[in-house]
Amino acid sequence: MKVAIIEDEPLAAEKLMRYLEKYSQEISVLITLPSLKLAIPWIKENQNQVDLFFMDIQLIDGISFEIFTEIEVHKPVVFTTAYDEYALDAFKVNSIDYLLKPITFSALSNAIKKLKSFKQPFNSSSLKPVIEHISSKKLKDRFLVKIGNHLKTIDVGKIHFFYAEGRDVFLNSQSGKKYIIDYNLEDILTLVDNKLFFRINRSYIVNLKAIKDVIVYSNRRLKLVLGYDEKKEMIVSREKVTEFKRWYEGV
Repeated sequence: MKVAIIEDEPLAAEKLMRYLEKYSQEISVLITLPSLKLAIPWIKENQNQVDLFFMDIQLIDGISFEIFTEIEVHKPVVFTTAYDEYALDAFKVNSIDYLLKPITFSALSNAIKKLKSFKQPFNSSSLKPVIEHISSKKLKDRFLVKIGNHLKTIDVGKIHFFYAEGRDVFLNSQSGKKYIIDYNLEDILTLVDNKLFFRINRSYIVNLKAIKDVIVYSNRRLKLVLGYDEKKEMIVSREKVTEFKRWYEGV
C-alpha cells in the first residue's frame, strides 16, 4: 500500500510514518507535504500512485478541505485533527476515518482495517449511509438553563454565542444575559445547525445571525462585532479564517 501524508507538523508526520511501518512493512510513504500550496499540485499529478491519503485538517496555509474544491480526489482519505467539529465535513468527501490527535496506533490500525473491509473499489458513494446517519441526527431547537430554583428554555435562534470559561460552558442570549449549560463545545457543535453556528476558536461558537461586522485584524485574523455591546473580543483564530470565510459566504 502506498501512502501520502499531508501534515504541517513534522513530529506528527514522523509519528504517522512510525505507526505505518509498525503496522506493515508493505506500506510505503511516498511523500509528506506540509501545505495546500505543495499538496494540491502534487495530488493533481500523482494521486494515481496513491492508495491512501492521511490529511491533517488544519494546515499552515488553510484547511485541507480546500483540496477537494480545487481538484477531484478519487482515493480514500483518513483525516487527522486536534478538533472534532469537522467530522461531518470529512465524511462528505472521501473520508474513511477521522482520527483525533494525539493519534494512537490502535486508532490508525482500525482505520486501515476499515479500508480493507470495503469489498468493492473505493468511491465516495460507499460512505453514503454513514453521511446520511450523521446528517439525520436531531438538532436542538432550545437549551435548558437554570435560574435560581427555576428552569427555563432558550430558543437556539435567540442565542448569540456559546463560550467556554475554565471548565464551564455558557450561552449568551440576544439580551446579553449568560447562562451556564451542561454541554461542552464539542457536544454543542453536534446539536446545532452548523450552517448557523461556527466555532471561531477554541473557546467560542458564534451564531451567524448575531454577526453585524467582520473586521480584518492583526496577524491574519478576523474580529467579529456582534449585535449588542459585547465586551468580550470575538477573534477568529488564524487557522480558522479560511474556513470561516467559506462558512460566512455560505459556501
